[in-house]
Amino acid sequence: MTFEPRSQKTILVVDDTPENLTLMNGLLKDTYKVKIANSGTRALAIAASEPRPDLILLDVMMPEMDGYEVCRRLKAAPGTIDIPVVFLTARSDQEDEYQGLELGAVDYISKPISPPIVLARVRNHLQLKRAADLLRDQNSYLEAEVRQRTDDIRAIRDATIVALASLAETRDTETGNHIRRTQDYVKVLAEELRHHPAFRDALTTEMIELMHRSAPLHDIGKVGVPDAVLLKPGRLTPEEFEIMKSHAVLGHDALAKAEAVAGGGDEKSFLRVAREIALTHHERWDGSGYPQGLAGKDIPVAGRLMSIADAYDAMISQRVYKAAMPHEDAVGEIRKGRGTQFDPDVVDAFLSIEERFRQIAASHAD
Repeated sequence: MTFEPRSQKTILVVDDTPENLTLMNGLLKDTYKVKIANSGTRALAIAASEPRPDLILLDVMMPEMDGYEVCRRLKAAPGTIDIPVVFLTARSDQEDEYQGLELGAVDYISKPISPPIVLARVRNHLQLKRAADLLRDQNSYLEAEVRQRTDDIRAIRDATIVALASLAETRDTETGNHIRRTQDYVKVLAEELRHHPAFRDALTTEMIELMHRSAPLHDIGKVGVPDAVLLKPGRLTPEEFEIMKSHAVLGHDALAKAEAVAGGGDEKSFLRVAREIALTHHERWDGSGYPQGLAGKDIPVAGRLMSIADAYDAMISQRVYKAAMPHEDAVGEIRKGRGTQFDPDVVDAFLSIEERFRQIAASHAD
């Protein structure tokens, strides 16, 4: 967007004395489009109408509403705050001038006026306004460009996340829409818990968004698991299961390297949450999980939420070695894991919105 100045500027003259309005109109009309108002109320109405005046010459001493109050209201309204106001008054006390400037006026001209001085000051303030408008317009344009580029970067980042998560998914073809379902499970769990005293500080709006975006990467480490283990059509041996468990560390380490390259900012925050989820979503509340054997609140909040999301989805999904579990049975298993496998508070939140989980599973069915 670029600023296009009108060929003839508009000046609004406000004065309750007809003679003064006639005088100012005669002085300005050959150079500018002049609008006049004989009261504060009328001045406010004209100033708020399109096209808005480029400058307002405002008398101070008027009945009903004086110039100071008019200026105060102009500066309080978004549509008129940027219109420069010049006071014209017979009052020459410095306190009066100070009051006008404090209210946001750009100048203070004493009566009786000197026509050359009035014209010079009007011209100067119009030039200043034009420069301010150009700068404001340029800033708005730059802000819009920054927003657009930021949106583009985030879109590219989100597309990259999907590509990476899908890469892991292609190596484990049975997972289907698992990453999409777990992403939404985590979000609804977080939103349910955000006002809980134990989670209020951790689950900010920003954190919930970070968790939602990073959740698809929770199993990215499976890319590093050998095909013989990852694609085995049946249950794993204890030795094979140990190899499978390495995906948590593999995913964490890969994301940690990416975080180090990012160096800071939003991307680093996102990657920090992603690696926390990748590393800790197989930990158990009682400390019997892997890979670190963390217990209780030592497990990051994001890992605790993903733990339930991942477990629920695994239960309701069909595998070569098992049938899909009905929703009600999966809910029962989550309930049984309260305080052993899962954070009790997170389980309670899950039980209160378990129907939302069913809906998400149905909307992203394999």
